[in-house]
Amino acid sequence: MIRTMTAEDRAAYMALADEFYHTDAVLHAIPATYYEAIFDEAIRHGPYVDGYLFEQDGQLAGYAIVTRSFSTEAGGPVLWIEEVYIRPAFQGHGLGKAFFAFLEATYPPAVRRFRLEVEPDNARAIALYQRLGFEDLPYKQMIRDFSAQ
Repeated sequence: MIRTMTAEDRAAYMALADEFYHTDAVLHAIPATYYEAIFDEAIRHGPYVDGYLFEQDGQLAGYAIVTRSFSTEAGGPVLWIEEVYIRPAFQGHGLGKAFFAFLEATYPPAVRRFRLEVEPDNARAIALYQRLGFEDLPYKQMIRDFSAQ
């Protein structure tokens, strides 16, 4: 089951996000205050962030965070799949594939592109994304972070 996060899911989400940010699927851990900020935005149901929890057989199996942007290259709105985390015990059972099917049924036709990032060493995730029709972009991404005030 895939469901939208609610305020009552704070502790569950915080635990899952902490697990995710301590795996090889990310470059480095982030402060817990960042998890809190994204959760607060997701449950606010504003225009930018949606949060989902995955459950299987009555157990919490993972989560996903998606955000929205607009792209000239895509010719319209883009859905960024910011985070998809499925606990190891639930991997390989079709939850990732089900989540992307859920996104396709929920967001288009307004969304023109799905976009995501993946660590180059995350072979299982890359294989799934390729099977789902994702392709590599020949871009080098750059960032400039600003300190939280």
